[in-house]
Amino acid sequence: MKKRKDNRINLFGAPDDTLTGLDKLLEGAEESEASLDEILAEFSDQSIRIQKRTENQEVQPVMLRPEPPKEEPDPRVVRFPKRKGAPEPPEEEEIEEEGLEEELEPPVRTAGKRVRPEPDGEKVIPLWEEPENPVKAGMEDLLRRADEFSDAMFAGEDQQDPDADLAERYIPGTDEEEEARPPRKLLWERKPRPEPPPPPDLPPAELAKRFNRGLSSLRLRTSLTGLIALVMVLLTVALDRNIELPPSLAGHPEWLQWGLTGGLGLCVLLGMDLLLKSLIVPFQGQMGMRTIAALGVLATLGDGIWALTLERDGPMAYCALSAFIWFCYLWGEYKRRKGLRLSCKAASASSQPYLVTRDEAKWNGRGTFSKHAGTPRGFGSQIQMPDGAQLIYRRMAPVLLLAAALLALLASVGKGEPEMCLWALSVLLTAASPLGGTLAYGKPFELLARRLYKSNSAVAGWPGVEAMAGSSGILITDGDLFPPGSVSPNGIKIFGDFPADKVVGYTASLIRDSGSGLDQIFHNLLRAQGTIYRRTSDFCCYEGGGLSAVIRGEQVLVGSAAFMALMEVGLPQGLNVKNAVFCAIEGELAGIFALNYTLPNNIRPALAALISNKVSPVLATRDFNIIPAMLRQRFKLPVEKMEFPPVERRVELSAPLQEYDPVLAAVLCREGLGPFSDAVVGGRRLRGTVRFNGVLTVLASSVGILLAFYLAFVRAYASLSPLNVLVFLTMWLVPVLLTSAGVDRY
Repeated sequence: MKKRKDNRINLFGAPDDTLTGLDKLLEGAEESEASLDEILAEFSDQSIRIQKRTENQEVQPVMLRPEPPKEEPDPRVVRFPKRKGAPEPPEEEEIEEEGLEEELEPPVRTAGKRVRPEPDGEKVIPLWEEPENPVKAGMEDLLRRADEFSDAMFAGEDQQDPDADLAERYIPGTDEEEEARPPRKLLWERKPRPEPPPPPDLPPAELAKRFNRGLSSLRLRTSLTGLIALVMVLLTVALDRNIELPPSLAGHPEWLQWGLTGGLGLCVLLGMDLLLKSLIVPFQGQMGMRTIAALGVLATLGDGIWALTLERDGPMAYCALSAFIWFCYLWGEYKRRKGLRLSCKAASASSQPYLVTRDEAKWNGRGTFSKHAGTPRGFGSQIQMPDGAQLIYRRMAPVLLLAAALLALLASVGKGEPEMCLWALSVLLTAASPLGGTLAYGKPFELLARRLYKSNSAVAGWPGVEAMAGSSGILITDGDLFPPGSVSPNGIKIFGDFPADKVVGYTASLIRDSGSGLDQIFHNLLRAQGTIYRRTSDFCCYEGGGLSAVIRGEQVLVGSAAFMALMEVGLPQGLNVKNAVFCAIEGELAGIFALNYTLPNNIRPALAALISNKVSPVLATRDFNIIPAMLRQRFKLPVEKMEFPPVERRVELSAPLQEYDPVLAAVLCREGLGPFSDAVVGGRRLRGTVRFNGVLTVLASSVGILLAFYLAFVRAYASLSPLNVLVFLTMWLVPVLLTSAGVDRY
């Protein structure tokens, strides 16, 4: 080996003029003629240590090729689950480096790792090898890991695993929700008005007293207002049709005008409380139809005084028409308060009434009415909330008032007659005040409350009425079809050597655990026999119409005759018992309890009312004798229009502890299907009637204000006479009264 001092390779990045210990050894080997084997034998450790000396420094050991640190598993990395049948990934061969590797051949990739082949001959130190780049080594290691991961991931792709396929098919993946960005606020967008707080939830008995306070006075004042309005209307008709009047009035027409204006003022005084309330509610964000009527009455009263004091030329004031409108509004308010009093009084008849709710998707994907015992929490708040007609006019009243004010200015000032502004405003507001304003809800609600009061039930205000909308079913239990007293015992027969108290105790225990409506009957039999209930285990209900349990190690079966035949229990020959409860102990018939079922008279009309109003009866009965076949054959009920769920669903639907909708639909204080059906059907009919009346009155207000503006603008005073406007408003009142009269007839 020749010495080439100027071409030496610096393996450690040291200055060229600095000679490492290895350089000196190699130079010394050349001078001392030492063999290469001796040099390698001296430095044959697993990691060759070479001393490095610099100027004015001590000798420090330097690792030529340090051992790579062991890789710790990253806790943030989730290993992918290995599939069944996937081949094991090839294991990496650990290559121990002894001394220096000799790069005699190009590197070979084995399992993603660079391996330098060992030469057959002697090991030679590759002095011409460049130092390894750490960035390149890191990239190669990263690529190697990616290759291993992909190989392990897709190794068993061609092999189908049934469990893995089912998991991938039926177990959905999870996605992280992105944070919802707040909507961009526009400059002209107005902040939503906060909803007013609900009324206080007072007890029904206290509310009944509150609504009853002043009700008699309101009735008297309404009657007086109606009488005064009737006299005023007759005088107006006489003036309009030129009917001969008494000489005292015919010779002094101004007295007649003062009488009409004074009569309107007296009507306003009789309904002053309603007038003040109607003028205050707009400042509370609750403007309604009464506000339009109150402003119309005040505008008409002011126009009458204006015409008499300043001697305005033109048509007479609408005093008689405004008095009649004010009477209708007092009448509607009286009906509404009377209905509220009756509803609260009916709801307070029991401290633990039945609460009716409509629960969404409870049976067959539809909302279903169900009743459960409890305290009427929320009834007092719901009964005081605004009704459907008021909610409609809350949106329409501001529009109608603004339109009336603008059109009045256009019909008076726009025509060059500013003195007619008050008259035009009174005409437009009078035309926009339908006679059926408060009667749209007050009249039908009072009729329904009166009917429900007879059965001690009540709808829970307008929120409860709204909850009854849509296609629905109604759960009918044992007590609904056969209330207490409708089923009575008709005889007992004991078989074999079984004691009577044992048979009664076993049967009563299973009946109690099933929650059947026969519990009270067998409880009375239990007390008559002087026995007690037994502890049961392995209780089970059967679709065939029976029960089973283990009592003191004995298998007990209780059910109908068909169930006993199904369980291969021998029955007496010629047995002719239509409705009975059979008991078998250890497969042997022990006793028969004959029962007599009596269907109340109101069940058939109640079912007919439910079916005609598109409410499907759902039989959630637990008495194994109450089945569609028995109801059809014996009582001729329309079971083909009823639904009969399986026994598991019947038990689930009639369970006492369930989650119910927080909004009450009605409150019942009496057993049976009759009150239940009356409340549900009545509430649905009330909702349809009020919505129809509300739309009709809004349409009457819109048409009236447009027609009145046109006639006032063209100065058609003959067409705008008080009598013609009264006929127009009465025509819109008749449909409201007709539809309201039929809300309680079902």
